[in-house]
Amino acid sequence: MKPIAINIGCGRRRREGAIGIDRIPLSTVDVVADLEHGLPFLREDSVDVVYADSFLEHVEHFDGLMRDIHRVCKATAKIHVGVPHFSNPYYYSDSTHRRFFGLYTFDYFVPRGFQRMKRVVPDHYAGCQFEILSRSMSFYSPFKARRWVKALLTKLVNVNRYTQEFYEENFCWMVPCYMLRFTLRPVKDSDLPLGAQ
Repeated sequence: MKPIAINIGCGRRRREGAIGIDRIPLSTVDVVADLEHGLPFLREDSVDVVYADSFLEHVEHFDGLMRDIHRVCKATAKIHVGVPHFSNPYYYSDSTHRRFFGLYTFDYFVPRGFQRMKRVVPDHYAGCQFEILSRSMSFYSPFKARRWVKALLTKLVNVNRYTQEFYEENFCWMVPCYMLRFTLRPVKDSDLPLGAQ
């Protein structure tokens, strides 16, 4: 059986092989739906891959959508997310942006036993849980002459989690980060130790 991949908020750039979902009917959109109301048209534990590129910052009911993504994903599913970092100066220019993201934003959905960063954050707010398989920070400039500096900075900051945390705590307002990328996996009840469910 072919894996089911969905691209939520795909707009004009749907991932190849994925079902494009957006509220605006474009040629790249396979399912027209208002994702503020979740993914009610998808069965529980039916999705293998989710792509959400430059979309989650537009969502008002973020926790509800994360719960629904968790619901429709198989336990082995991968969720690939790209969101603007809170220091991104272009983030503030777009009036449709509803929320900002930092290095720890998705850790609030991660059970304490699965958290890998230095600072441990509460894990009891969202009603669904995920494991973060990867996270990276991306630096970019629309000005061609600056791109090599930003590419070098991307490599340096992503050496490990400590360099990422050090950058965000001390330098993000001096050299803003453009984008955060995460790969998540839903943590289902069977993944949790007894007593933690």
